[in-house]
Amino acid sequence: MEEKYRKIFARNLLYYMEKFNKTQTDIVIDLDINKSAISTWCNGTRMPRMDKVQKLADYFGVNKSDLLEEHSAPEEDDYYINEEARRLADAMHKDPRYQVLFDASRKVKPEDIEKVKRMIDLMRGDYDGDDPA
Repeated sequence: MEEKYRKIFARNLLYYMEKFNKTQTDIVIDLDINKSAISTWCNGTRMPRMDKVQKLADYFGVNKSDLLEEHSAPEEDDYYINEEARRLADAMHKDPRYQVLFDASRKVKPEDIEKVKRMIDLMRGDYDGDDPA
């Protein structure tokens, strides 16, 4: 049974690494995690401790359950209308000041997302005429 969970974790970790274009080396550098540990997690021979699972979940902007539980095939590239909208929504999602807009932004053109973001910056007094991002 433990092997099953290691394989599920490995599959999910590899999925998010591919989705966010991250390598094992990126994770080693960005999270200061041992290279051999990442390797064993990716090949399904070991499971990380829960503090490391949380660190990885935070890194990818997902819940721990997204890494630990088996999921059906994820709805992938059709969530946002294009890559620029995905990039802007991702940046907003990571910034607590803009999270309120996150759910509403998935079917909106990138230019419209930027306009709303600038309006929020203006209302807060954070926009100085340069790119507020």
